[in-house]
Amino acid sequence: MYPAELVKPMRDDLVAAGFEELFSANEVEEALGKEGTTLVVVNSVCGCAAANARPAAKQSLQNEKRPNHLVTVFAGVDYEAVDAARNKMIPFPPSSPSMALFRNGELVHMIERHHIEGRPADMIAENLTEAYNEFC
Repeated sequence: MYPAELVKPMRDDLVAAGFEELFSANEVEEALGKEGTTLVVVNSVCGCAAANARPAAKQSLQNEKRPNHLVTVFAGVDYEAVDAARNKMIPFPPSSPSMALFRNGELVHMIERHHIEGRPADMIAENLTEAYNEFC
């Protein structure tokens, strides 16, 4: 587990943008049980989360259409919540960072780590906004 003081700024980055942190399997179930669309960001301490994933997630929210609910779980820290979220992302293998868009609890769009690494935040945000335009 990563020290709390190490991950706090990384957590705060998404919380400041309006994301709700989830810490338990019950919170994940409740969040994904809500009507409408929910973006789940699996946050991480890695460089591609800092340079690409978090900036892309925040930038994507500038779109006219956007998810009704924004939530995040933190890989390597919130084990129960991350496992519960990843179970909802099957058939995709676990990866962090990653982002998943759900509509009425059903997975409709997935961005895995290999779609994040080496790609600029603008490109990832564009991928998300296209999904929002289709599903939100």
